Formats: sequence, C-alpha cells, structure tokens
Amino acid sequence: MKKCYRPAILAVLLILSAGCASNPDPIKIPKDAAEMTVDFSWQGVDACTHDSPEIRVSAIPEGTADLRVRLKNISVPEWNHGGGKVAHDGSGVISAGALKLGYNGPCPPPKQRHKYEFSVLAVDADGAIIGFGKARQSFPPKQ
Repeated sequence: MKKCYRPAILAVLLILSAGCASNPDPIKIPKDAAEMTVDFSWQGVDACTHDSPEIRVSAIPEGTADLRVRLKNISVPEWNHGGGKVAHDGSGVISAGALKLGYNGPCPPPKQRHKYEFSVLAVDADGAIIGFGKARQSFPPKQ
C-alpha cells in the first residue's frame, strides 16, 4: 500500500513546483502609455546569479515615480525570473545590481543560449502605468 502513495506525492510536488516557476498574471498596458526605449548588456553578468545588469531607459514620461522591471526567458516563457521596482531619479539608468529582492538572473543550461527580455513599466505616484518599453538579448552574450 505504501508504494501507491509515492507516485501521488511525487505528482503533487511536481504540480506545486510548476506553479512556483510560472509567470505572474500578464500586465495590461494602457493604450495611451508612452513608448519607452530600453537597452542593456549582459557583458560582465555571471549566469545563475541575482546580479542584474545596468538597464538604460529613455523617453520616460513626465510624472514617473517608479520603474518596474521584469525579466522573462523568451526561450522558456513559463520560467519566471522576477524583477523589481526602482524609484525613478530622472537619470534613465537603473544601476547594475539594483534589482535585489525577487530578481533571478539568466540561467540557461550549460552550452545553451536563451533569449531574455527585460520589460520596464513607468508608474506614476498613484500606481498607474504611464509608459512601457522592452528589449531582448541572448545569454550568454557572444564573445
């Protein structure tokens, strides 16, 4: 009888772990949100760390209080890499390492390259999305 429980327990654990890796609910971008330009480089970023690269954002709309960042693995979209929120200081630069809590950097299997996308939301003081931009690059970067 004990052997019957093992597959059931394994199935429950697999379902729970899949739920942890899934992406959060999709964000609805308002049609009137400003289009921003996002740029970043993986140079100097190690795989499988929590160290975010420097991210440059331009055309940030006036009234932006925070920039909310999310990293998505385009090659494996069900894997959630998280992101973070940074106060907008007017510079358009999100410093390397600024995404601390909740950010998991790129981590493709050895000898594989995956495509990743950073999306950045500009949010006003009321929490409304007023701008959006994104950029994609493969990791690890070509040498």
